[in-house]
Amino acid sequence: MPDPHILSTNTSRRKRKNNRGRTRNKQHPADPSAPTDVREPGELKSTGRVPGAVNIPVTSQPDSFHISEEEFEDRFGYPRPAKDQEVVFYCKAGVRSRAAAGLAKDAGWSKVGEYPGSWLDWAEKGGKVER
Repeated sequence: MPDPHILSTNTSRRKRKNNRGRTRNKQHPADPSAPTDVREPGELKSTGRVPGAVNIPVTSQPDSFHISEEEFEDRFGYPRPAKDQEVVFYCKAGVRSRAAAGLAKDAGWSKVGEYPGSWLDWAEKGGKVER
């Protein structure tokens, strides 16, 4: 099983109305190092994700760390990580997580990490899966 310290998270859920008046479930990472899965939503549907991970698909949404906090929340349904918050990225094998880390650094985040083995390592080592 993967080292639980690599991507241990806790999350809390809350409901909030977006600027269109619709109620949406908001997932807010309570742990400052909550993992960020940068794979596309279809990939998450087929494989699941690391428990507690939030999804910011870097291929289809490369501007995610360069948009306003309000636009981020409207787009993804949860608050954008604070710029002083640690963010840890993973993908399938590590290529997209490296790109996401670079984009986050370019946008002003300084506490940026990557899970080098990404999903393949997590699954191979028997890590828990959230669907």
